[in-house]
Amino acid sequence: MNVIETYVEQIMSGSSPDRPLWNIEKIKQGKVNGWNYIDGCMMIALLNLHKITGEKRYYDFAENFLDYYVFDDGSIRGFNEKEYNLDSICEGRVLFDVYALSGKEKYRKAMDVLYGQLLRQPRTHEGSFWHKAIYPNQVWLDGLYMAQVFYTRYTTEFESCKNYEDILNQFRTVRKRMYDPKNGLYRHGYDASRTAFWAGEDGCSRNPWLRSLGWFCAALVDILGYLAPGHEDIRAELTAIAQDLASSLLPYVDGETGMLWQVPDQIGREGNYPETSGSAMAAYFFLKGARLGILDKGCAQVGEGIFRSICARYLTETDGKLNLGGICLVAGLGPENNRRRDGSYEYYISEPVVENDAKGLAPFLMCYTELLLSRPQGFTL
Repeated sequence: MNVIETYVEQIMSGSSPDRPLWNIEKIKQGKVNGWNYIDGCMMIALLNLHKITGEKRYYDFAENFLDYYVFDDGSIRGFNEKEYNLDSICEGRVLFDVYALSGKEKYRKAMDVLYGQLLRQPRTHEGSFWHKAIYPNQVWLDGLYMAQVFYTRYTTEFESCKNYEDILNQFRTVRKRMYDPKNGLYRHGYDASRTAFWAGEDGCSRNPWLRSLGWFCAALVDILGYLAPGHEDIRAELTAIAQDLASSLLPYVDGETGMLWQVPDQIGREGNYPETSGSAMAAYFFLKGARLGILDKGCAQVGEGIFRSICARYLTETDGKLNLGGICLVAGLGPENNRRRDGSYEYYISEPVVENDAKGLAPFLMCYTELLLSRPQGFTL
């Protein structure tokens, strides 16, 4: 077993559905674990590992984890639709696979529960989902990953693709409103009402944030992977957005560290640092995009270089245990009663940096599985 799979075994062996080691936010807060996107990201990574390696232990762990959260009637432990939180949709992605492999009808019902939230999700006047009920009229890049990948797969598998145009329109709106021509990147958030304290005259937050760009990158390649054949206009438009973003990101891969930085357009500025989660998502974007033919084949080499740089800088061993560091714990915008989260450079570099959180670990493993796909004989550092 190689070092990465040894690391996964270490994390799984110390985790249970109610207290997973990778959910550092919940551990620090001392809160009871519930249905959340952090666990969802980890389940996505584990099911990818199962699919590519054939190792049943990854599937067994994920299915046992989900079995704890999904009840026989399809209701979900810790899920509250009235929060209208797009983050809550993310973990629903794995239900398609566990339903297909287990045959348990409760997973199919749970998909319908989550889809019901999307049907009732508040929207901006332009048709974009609000990020959460507590963030009215706000679109965050994060939400494109949290909701749109599930939305794409659901409408593909159960609705004959009828909502593809709605999905595309939400990406169009992000491209129109959140793209920053000064640096070729996207701002973290957009307030369609232009009333949020962090929003400028254009409704956008001030800076790009690396992980939000990473969510957006991953959303694009995952959605393009799920689109059904025969929708070439939609595929072409999303592909163009992905290709433009890949070209824009390349200059921000730091030549010295091989990674991207927390505030990506300010490499080397005091307080800034090479950040693991967003770098891993960018690497996944380059690797998967190249494999699917969305991006130039040379992007695979870029993605592998970023992944190896993360390993060299942040994958360490202490007292016989492996740890993945350099992970920003959390960052956001507002709400009104939390004005520290104002989208400034100073804010983004002030958030805690932790080890082993799934927001970094999961995309790191998603990169690893992409590398395994290109090396059937195995991948070694």
